[in-house]
Amino acid sequence: MSSDERILELLGQASPEGIELLYDRYGALAFTLARRVLDDEAAAEDVVQESFLSIWRRSATFDPRRGSLRTWVCSIVRHRALDRLRGRSGRARHDLPLELAVEHTSISDTWDQVSEQLERDAVRRALGELSPEQRQTLELAYYGGYSQSDISSLMAVPLGTVKGRTRLALRRLRQVLEGRVAWEPT
Repeated sequence: MSSDERILELLGQASPEGIELLYDRYGALAFTLARRVLDDEAAAEDVVQESFLSIWRRSATFDPRRGSLRTWVCSIVRHRALDRLRGRSGRARHDLPLELAVEHTSISDTWDQVSEQLERDAVRRALGELSPEQRQTLELAYYGGYSQSDISSLMAVPLGTVKGRTRLALRRLRQVLEGRVAWEPT
């Protein structure tokens, strides 16, 4: 039995040893990932703690057909870190007093914001057209800031596979965003 299988077995039994082994094996990787996304050591520690608590509670949701335990842990940590980033930027936007917000908003600013939102929506829809592996590869590269070598290690796939997924994903995104491939708006 591999050590990952043993960890999952212990987690399934709600054994504290399972979370200890998981943290010993993937804690440093999780912290490195969270630190890289957040650029804040204290916030990264919080995210890792929250992530491992979530893994402890949701260990039954792990599906080995969708990837390795390592990939699952990294995915949970990355999502929590990105949620933390979004939450921080959202609070910063709301800290502006209403008088100042009204003063600094013009019609052209509003149209710029609408245009940017439409572009973000188009990119999100285009990302939805990718396979899960291609999407995760691009997210790690562009949102996580990882090199292709790092992604190869994180996803436990050969470097050539990462390069191929990146190339195919970018080609697909270009096709969708340029309108060469029809998609249904949701």
